[in-house]
Amino acid sequence: MSTVNEPAPEQPALAGLEVPAPRRPRVRAPVGAAEHLPIARVCVDLAPPHLDRPFEYLVPANLDAAARPGVRVKVRFAGQDVDGWLLERVEQAEHDGRLLPLRRVVSQEAVVSPAVARLARAVADRWAGTLADVLRLAVPPRHARVEGEAAGGAAGTAPAPGTTPAVAWDPYRGGPAFLRHVLAGGAPRAVWTALPGAGPHRWAAAVAQAVSTCVVGGRGALVVVPDGRDVDRVCAALREVGLDDVSAGGPVARLVADDGPAARYRAFLATLRGSARVVVGTRASAFAPVADLGLAVCWDDGDLQHAEPRSPYPHVREVLALRSELEGAALLVGGHARTVEAQHLVATGWAHEVAADRATARARAARVRALTSVELAREGPAAAARLPAPTWRTMRDALAVGAVLVQVPRAGYVPVVACGRCRTPARCTTCHGPLGLTSGDGPPSCGWCGRLATGWRCAECGAQALRSVRVGSERTAEELGRAFPGVTVRVSGARAAGGVLAEVPDRPALVVATPGAEPHVASGYAAAVLLDAAVASAGEHLGAEVDALRRWLAAAALVRSAADGGQVLLVGDGAARPTQALVRWDPAGLAQRELDERAELRLPPAVRVAALTGTRDAVAAVVSRVTVAGLELLGPVPLPADPQQGAALEPEVRALLRVPPDRGAELARAVAASVAIRSARREGGTVRVQVDPADLL
Repeated sequence: MSTVNEPAPEQPALAGLEVPAPRRPRVRAPVGAAEHLPIARVCVDLAPPHLDRPFEYLVPANLDAAARPGVRVKVRFAGQDVDGWLLERVEQAEHDGRLLPLRRVVSQEAVVSPAVARLARAVADRWAGTLADVLRLAVPPRHARVEGEAAGGAAGTAPAPGTTPAVAWDPYRGGPAFLRHVLAGGAPRAVWTALPGAGPHRWAAAVAQAVSTCVVGGRGALVVVPDGRDVDRVCAALREVGLDDVSAGGPVARLVADDGPAARYRAFLATLRGSARVVVGTRASAFAPVADLGLAVCWDDGDLQHAEPRSPYPHVREVLALRSELEGAALLVGGHARTVEAQHLVATGWAHEVAADRATARARAARVRALTSVELAREGPAAAARLPAPTWRTMRDALAVGAVLVQVPRAGYVPVVACGRCRTPARCTTCHGPLGLTSGDGPPSCGWCGRLATGWRCAECGAQALRSVRVGSERTAEELGRAFPGVTVRVSGARAAGGVLAEVPDRPALVVATPGAEPHVASGYAAAVLLDAAVASAGEHLGAEVDALRRWLAAAALVRSAADGGQVLLVGDGAARPTQALVRWDPAGLAQRELDERAELRLPPAVRVAALTGTRDAVAAVVSRVTVAGLELLGPVPLPADPQQGAALEPEVRALLRVPPDRGAELARAVAASVAIRSARREGGTVRVQVDPADLL
């Protein structure tokens, strides 16, 4: 039995080993602070929402010159080194205690300009997110080798653009006035409905002429398009008006993530350093640090590629609208179709409409026919065919003078099959996923788990025969190849063997493409066939009919005008409203009718909505702390279970918080504050917040 005076027992050292000397605590030497603006406010790259605020650090004297606003830094936080962005330096600290010094400056490049920092903060507030999440989207990952290349060169003088007249804007009401306003240094905002056409009247040429006008006026420009093919088209059109790429001494930078990290960061640095005054890119380029921005363009704002899939889920159209207001820049939202959100900008007077009159639209568009079951009644039983006789005749005649486009809403061979006797959808016996065919001679396979369904038997009637329910682009190309022997058949799509084709030769051929993958032809297609209209216009999501019209118009815009013999055939019993809008070539009319209905039903964009998805207790806790005048709670309601996730996860629910439009900013702040409290308290469960989500239903 030991007493309190006995020393604590020690483990003896092994024989033959030296006894180590006791460790002495390291005493850090006091850090000398910078004489001028010694306090740095840093956005720390951390995920928890309750840490969404700048943290103050001491600027050491040896980092005084390098620690400039906008640079990447390393700081000590919660016992570990973390990344951050230095937002500003101030004279006095708000914190009363001792401040930790900056660990180091990662790079001399000030990657977060003051304008981008303000925009990132506005985007985070608009979508109830955090500044760190937005800066992660806005600033590409660092590439040290590229920084060394850029540091060794100097920015050259970009040649002046040519004096090509803006002929592409002459047919539009308000088009020439918009360009004059941009040239004079103004900030007009327009929603542009582009006409179909090739050559100097194509949409890319119109965008290039608007950008050239802005550059002549002495300001920079930014063009955001859905994918790399559209980037190539805009860059080619810019070269036609005298604006070359930075690699050729011009002022245009191509900012696309698919080009790779080195090329993307090189274009970002060219913009940051001022050698590129024009940026053309995809979604992330909406945050590009263009100096003295005078014009921001969003092409085809209804494309899903413009919606960011990562938190806080911003949309390019809305980001550029915020940037237009913050930087006093002109905004041009364009497309062959008209989204409901863009129509809302026009209806509220926030933006003006730039569109051609009805006579001009009819003269430039192809002849459109809707081959519904009523139109094909005279064909008898043949009217039920997927490609009825009038379609075959039109394709045969058009192939004599040019290429024919066939748009198929589904990729693959036969993506969906059913029982041949009772027509019950065929399901995988393991995960209950849909069965489909990947080739004409193979067994069906599951679209979820990939298992082969050999020996499949219908659970309802016991039959083994299968029939196709949805026919994909590969099977369609196979059928057309047999029907038109000797004619070249090309397939364009993400899952096709050749991938997505940007352009095809201008000679007779059949081009089968999925929506969004239609290649261009120099002189335009002689005809276009839009198959499975009922499938394309069906859907439970909000705006399904407007989306169907957008996909149809994108294909129809590639066809020659009616005066040149161009024809567009819509095959199938599609929804009545988009079908009639296509025949009349009236996307604005359909968008306005959809907007009126949403106003009556109190759906976005007529109202502001925050969708909270997650476990029931977590969603209820977040909702309980949100108090906004005029708030209306819908739900929470259970979401359908995802068979791919299994039964181990807790079922999710969704709640909608709806407020009038003028309360939208207040709703976003209240939701963000509630989520921050949840993060600080470490409440259980999961919650995902989306403000004005695209997929609301």
